[in-house]
Amino acid sequence: MPGIVIVGAQWGDEGKGKATDLLGSRIDYVVKFNGGNNAGHTVVIGNEKYALHLLPSGILTEGVIPVIGNGVVVDLEVLFEEIDALEARGLDTSKLKISANAHVIASYHRTLDKVTERFLGKRQIGTTGRGIGPAYADKINRVGIRVQDLFDESILRQKVEGALFQKNSLLVKVYNRRAILVDEVVAELLSHTERLAPMVIDTALELGNAIDAGKNVLFEGGQATMLDVDHGTYPFVTSSSATAGGASTGSGVGPTKLTRIIGIAKAYITRVGAGPFPTELFDEWGDFLVENGHEFGTTTGRRRRPGWYDAPIARYASRINGLTDIVLTKLDVLTGIESIPVCVAYEVDGKRVDEVPVSQSDFHHATPVYEEFPGWTEDITGVRDFDDLPQNAQDYVLAIERLSGCRISAIGVGPAREAIIVRHDLID
Repeated sequence: MPGIVIVGAQWGDEGKGKATDLLGSRIDYVVKFNGGNNAGHTVVIGNEKYALHLLPSGILTEGVIPVIGNGVVVDLEVLFEEIDALEARGLDTSKLKISANAHVIASYHRTLDKVTERFLGKRQIGTTGRGIGPAYADKINRVGIRVQDLFDESILRQKVEGALFQKNSLLVKVYNRRAILVDEVVAELLSHTERLAPMVIDTALELGNAIDAGKNVLFEGGQATMLDVDHGTYPFVTSSSATAGGASTGSGVGPTKLTRIIGIAKAYITRVGAGPFPTELFDEWGDFLVENGHEFGTTTGRRRRPGWYDAPIARYASRINGLTDIVLTKLDVLTGIESIPVCVAYEVDGKRVDEVPVSQSDFHHATPVYEEFPGWTEDITGVRDFDDLPQNAQDYVLAIERLSGCRISAIGVGPAREAIIVRHDLID
């Protein structure tokens, strides 16, 4: 049975939670392998809408074991707020498993994230201010705090002291902020240990054994390909590996266990924060996409930057991740547009470029080369078979498939859980 990876094929917010939910009844484990509470999934079940930030979206599906892998950075306060909110709505969260090797976001990470971003002024990256980047920086600098450290107060105190020795000098002398007290941080973190303890296990061992036993394990990526710290639009990226390769490093499951890589892409494209965006729209069509697509961040509430579908980015994501399938979401949002542009290439310094430029400067200055496709006016939110779509909608999907270098296996036609057309099975 396969290990299945779901990743964003654009700049995030593509609807990964919907794709995870589509597979939920056939999945035994859902694993979040990167990021923290700096992004979110919105899942609609019946008349209920659930906004998840840190928890894997599989937690909404009965029988699925949700896992937070070692590649995630965990804000414990946010974790328990989310758990409490779901339990208040009658959902069972008791099966949640958390890696002992996952890193913890402390209060000083959030403080540094906010003051550093303000200090950058016009050079701001557009972080969420939730401490994600500083927590990952500490991980790489080997001064991070892992979940397992919370169960040894002596080790925890030593690590907090080591981390704050340098950070307090920076806060006081550079940013003119007060020093953070070791005792305050230690007390805050220790306050969560009793509740946390039953959830903490060797998740890599459990997941490896589950796959060997024939269980279906789904690896759910946060953020997206173009925000990957190595392969995205650096430095306007997240601080973790958001591509399919991150599923192995962020979970402890070897790459030979991963047999399906599913990329999620909107029928148009959006991004949040700063950074280059060739097809970005500043006109009434941008407003149309934002309003009809409800393009506001699940976590931050920020208005997303809208643009037309970018085929070179889709091909790039297909290659970088080794995609086997694409789930195209929000096709219904395009209903009512008479002629729909799709970016098929770029122009850089007067020359046509068919792929994403390796140079960040070239990508920043790239202008899109568009091909126009006829639109449709019919309501497609009730369609469940590809052949029942308006002919122009079918033609648009087939063109996107050809340009993206990967088959489109499912198409989202509305926000509801069941509003999806399946063309190819995502497991068999």
